[in-house]
Amino acid sequence: MPASSAASGDGNVPNLPDPHLPVLGDSRSERIVDGFRRWAPYYIMLLPGLIYFGLFHYLPVWEAKLAFEDLRIIGPNVWVGLKHFAQLFTSPAFGQVLMNTLIISAMKIVFVFPLPILLALLINEVRNPRFRRSVQSVIYLPHFLSWVVIAGIFIAALSPSGGAVNDLRDLLGLSRHNYMTDSGSIRWVLVWSEAWRSAGWDSLLYFAAIMAIDPALYEAAEMDGAARWQKMRYITLPGIVPTIATLFILNVGLFLNAGFDQVFNMTNDAIRDRIDIIDTYVYRLGIGGGQFSLATAAGLFKGVICMIMMLGAHFLSKRLTGKGVW
Repeated sequence: MPASSAASGDGNVPNLPDPHLPVLGDSRSERIVDGFRRWAPYYIMLLPGLIYFGLFHYLPVWEAKLAFEDLRIIGPNVWVGLKHFAQLFTSPAFGQVLMNTLIISAMKIVFVFPLPILLALLINEVRNPRFRRSVQSVIYLPHFLSWVVIAGIFIAALSPSGGAVNDLRDLLGLSRHNYMTDSGSIRWVLVWSEAWRSAGWDSLLYFAAIMAIDPALYEAAEMDGAARWQKMRYITLPGIVPTIATLFILNVGLFLNAGFDQVFNMTNDAIRDRIDIIDTYVYRLGIGGGQFSLATAAGLFKGVICMIMMLGAHFLSKRLTGKGVW
């Protein structure tokens, strides 16, 4: 039944345009105008998103040419070629920042990326629906907290004077330790705070993939005498491999995004040289130091490397598993 006919029976239901009906109008321009009028409410709802992506994602791509120019407030910019990239790559500070970014990102990939998969598998094994929903609500909650709040929680919990972690160390007969100013501990603080914030929410994607697996496969496995571990190993895990591959490729593509908000809120002068990453370096150069061309060069370098890594991960995944982003 056409949408207009179905809607006419109920005065509270608005008449929605049927995309299968032809758009009236003699000429092409009239058809375009008529089509826009029919779908105008949807275009208006779409407009804020288009403006956002245009201003903050597409316009900066064009302005990335600033990496090859000397900025002039009055008059046109001066083209200088690779001058700022040469300055960037010969800077000892950038070498340390790049190393920190690679180490922190690698630690998060190794220790944080598998946690949502494990959580989804464990939640799927919970048979009590009420308990399952309660667990999901608790582990999803940290995702909705800002890094300002999370940093405050971890700084308070790890405080050497009254923090819960050091109180527990006292009970175990261990000495108090200031994790937030210890260069050997601060990277692990970043890793586990990221895991606490994102693991529960990210597990939702894998849990949805598990729910999409055909239940007949589990029924057939039960008839063959398969245990729960065997069903998880031979049905559940293979069933979510496409999701794992896609999210891994996206994580590799964001490999150099080691977490600006997290580092910015957790850093201090004692450990800055251990967790200073490319994003905070660009922030200090551009916003703090006014070196906009050099900051743009650093950001462009990061973007190009991330794109290369994502494409490499995609083609490698296609070769090994047959699954990729496209």
